[in-house]
Amino acid sequence: MARIKIEISARHVHLNHADLEKLFGSGYNLKILRELSQKGQFASRERVIVKTKKGEFPTVRVLGPMRRNTQVEISMTDARKLGIEPPVKRSGNLEGSVGAFLIGPRGKVKLKNGIIIAKRHIHCSDKEAKKYKVKDGEEVSVKVDGERSLTFHKVVVRIRKDFSWSMHVDADEGNAAGVTQGAVGEVIR
Repeated sequence: MARIKIEISARHVHLNHADLEKLFGSGYNLKILRELSQKGQFASRERVIVKTKKGEFPTVRVLGPMRRNTQVEISMTDARKLGIEPPVKRSGNLEGSVGAFLIGPRGKVKLKNGIIIAKRHIHCSDKEAKKYKVKDGEEVSVKVDGERSLTFHKVVVRIRKDFSWSMHVDADEGNAAGVTQGAVGEVIR
């Protein structure tokens, strides 16, 4: 069917405005380190500590722009290190997710929920959806060739006007398939 670029999404945090100010100070704005592949999204210079009773990650990158709800996206391996069992969810769906402490240079935030393992997904614009004949929320498979070839199933398609055609997997999934920079897969319906 269609070829698609595959990108690894490492552990990261999305903050809402109130939590940004608790962690970094009143009136604080994120500082862009680099633009990401999806229009308007960026890796910031800011990092926070993600801490649970059983473990912590001391330097987790904050991604922008601001979100309505604070959210932490990690891999299954990360979850084991933190001693938690977050659900696999579509980004933004925090129902039934677990919490932790976020610690910044000016304060900390206790999240009651917000930690998820992001469901593998495809970003797709409206135009690309027509071209590739996919619908928002549809699940497809993506075959990855190479030394560690495999096929990812239940890859959810997310359509938005400003998205561009690429697949995101977490670090565990990317490593399992031997994904390196420039990797591509084949979308199978």
